[in-house]
Amino acid sequence: MAEAAALRAVRGCLAAFPREARELGWTESVPYLDGPPSPLEFYREWVSPNKPCIIQNAIIHWPALKKWTSAYLREVVGPKVVSVAVTPNGYADAVFQDRFVMPEERQMPFADFLDIVEKKVTSPNVFYVQKQCSNLTEEFPELVCDVQPDIPWMSEALGKKPDAVNFWLGESAAVTSLHKDHYENLYCVISGEKYFLLHPPSDRPFIPYELYQPATYQVAEDGSFEIVDEKSADKVPWIPLDPLNPNLEQYPEYAQAKPLQCTVRAGEMLYLPSLWFHHVQQSHGCIAVNYWYDMEYDLKYSYYQLLDCLTKTVKGL
Repeated sequence: MAEAAALRAVRGCLAAFPREARELGWTESVPYLDGPPSPLEFYREWVSPNKPCIIQNAIIHWPALKKWTSAYLREVVGPKVVSVAVTPNGYADAVFQDRFVMPEERQMPFADFLDIVEKKVTSPNVFYVQKQCSNLTEEFPELVCDVQPDIPWMSEALGKKPDAVNFWLGESAAVTSLHKDHYENLYCVISGEKYFLLHPPSDRPFIPYELYQPATYQVAEDGSFEIVDEKSADKVPWIPLDPLNPNLEQYPEYAQAKPLQCTVRAGEMLYLPSLWFHHVQQSHGCIAVNYWYDMEYDLKYSYYQLLDCLTKTVKGL
């Protein structure tokens, strides 16, 4: 009896916590800043309290905003062979048919990829330049001079340089499934628009995780895709829920979550704090660069780990 009552109390605390945290810490929309703040102000007002914001006029001096046309990218990068994620449905690194399925990583000339994005060549599949691990500096070093190797005021605020700088370009059908990162993320849109759905870390009790067999899309001889298990790999914890069309019969707790949604337009920068859950869509041919700064594994991280462990333990009972 006492154990059952204690378990009910813990469930009640976990259910109430996201609402209380939201009332204390989060607004109903992502706020805008007119320009880049000072390093101290940014750390005090946004990084430390773990709050997102959209920063305007922070990258207006970047040559990329005017230079990165299709013609320019063809001239500078066109013949180069780069890594492109290819999927049959636009979902890379996502749950599909009870697997965590990663994309086919296809090596192809960048000009051929642009032909597909511009609809000069038709394909039933979805193509996305999304390889991370600092692909801007590793695969597209010719473009670094048109942006910045880091964001100076962010580097000063955190006392470190970014771990990675990534280049993103793809079709509107390419979607990033709901997930979280251990990075302080600055997402800069060069052209087009990015559409973000965000959950604060405190929403963890409402967000389901399950373990999945990892697998990879591979192209068969007839051009269709096969899903091939990575049999030697450990199972991957991932979020099975689509926040745009959630199955509330299967995941009723998600009905209590209240995600933030925002649009980041060309010339704007989104600060996406560490541990925030995010789902990303884009306009067709959108180009973006993001900077990953490793988070501090401090008390904030420990609190999240405690919340995560309690949530998993209670849901497993």
